[in-house]
Amino acid sequence: MLEIVRTVPIDYYVYLSTILFVIGVFGVLTRRNAIVVLMCVELMLNAVNLLFAAFSTYLSDAQGQIMVFFIMVVAAAEAAVGLGILVSIYRNTKSTDISFLDNLRN
Repeated sequence: MLEIVRTVPIDYYVYLSTILFVIGVFGVLTRRNAIVVLMCVELMLNAVNLLFAAFSTYLSDAQGQIMVFFIMVVAAAEAAVGLGILVSIYRNTKSTDISFLDNLRN
């Protein structure tokens, strides 16, 4: 029996990754809540991961998948440090609004 394998063109992965990255950049630049800003940074990292994995599969090369692993490790460390800093900021200002961070200069 002949099986037809339909693959998704690489262009679709590029478009999806671009859209996710732009949403992340827009969220970082416009939002004031620090938790939302951290989530948008994670969204940008995941958009890059998607693109690395797609091109790795497209080119039949494992280097992209290795980069995805390292980016995931860095993203986990960034989330842990970012949330730790966010808890410290919340204890001082009683808010997660990043516009209050000017008060920490003193």
